[in-house]
Amino acid sequence: MTDETKPAVSPTWGPMRSFGRIKSRTLKPRQADLFDTLLPEIEITDARIEAINAGERNGASELWLEIGFGGGEHLAAQAGRNPQALILGFEPFLNGVGSLLRHIEEQDLSNVRVMPGDARPVIDKLNVASVDKVFILFPDPWPKARHHKRRFIQTETLDALARVMKDGARLRFATDWADYADWTLERATAHPDFDWTAQTPEAWNVPPADHVTTRYEEKKLGDCAPVFLDFYRKPRI
Repeated sequence: MTDETKPAVSPTWGPMRSFGRIKSRTLKPRQADLFDTLLPEIEITDARIEAINAGERNGASELWLEIGFGGGEHLAAQAGRNPQALILGFEPFLNGVGSLLRHIEEQDLSNVRVMPGDARPVIDKLNVASVDKVFILFPDPWPKARHHKRRFIQTETLDALARVMKDGARLRFATDWADYADWTLERATAHPDFDWTAQTPEAWNVPPADHVTTRYEEKKLGDCAPVFLDFYRKPRI
């Protein structure tokens, strides 16, 4: 393994907490059982990250990430549609993890790995230029100004993603909070490693053809219609 492909030395991530509740209600018995039976088989561990870095991807040719998968509807649907992709899903909200585990079992998905926690330390362990696609869909907007430091989209996280994304890889960010859309657009377009190629309002106001609408999205809890921002990793020089 060359220095260029080695995982980064993990930075000391600050006290930023980009998520809120860990658990809101008692897990359903079936979901609780899946934490004991299914999760150990697919949980993202250091050993599994090492295997992925070594090219062991259960036959998949692509590596995707979904950061904050909520109830797992989008991730499971994408996994079913794209067997060529191994999808790593991250979600600290345990009820959401339980929901995804149920989807995985029901759909017999073998191309999903799950982390019930923060994505950032795992991202730091992935090889350089190893990720083909990243989804960050409807993350906690932290609308109060004093909480903006908790938003997942920060220059530091964009740096970390740029390191692991392949040239031309896509980062899709979606939100139904206008201020968070502006916040993300400002930081991503200012970042030297990302490009935004949208030319018309339809590019961000109309769901992309491969988007999967979830029940959470349909609740329309934000202050604007959903905004979809697709950024691309610029070629390395």
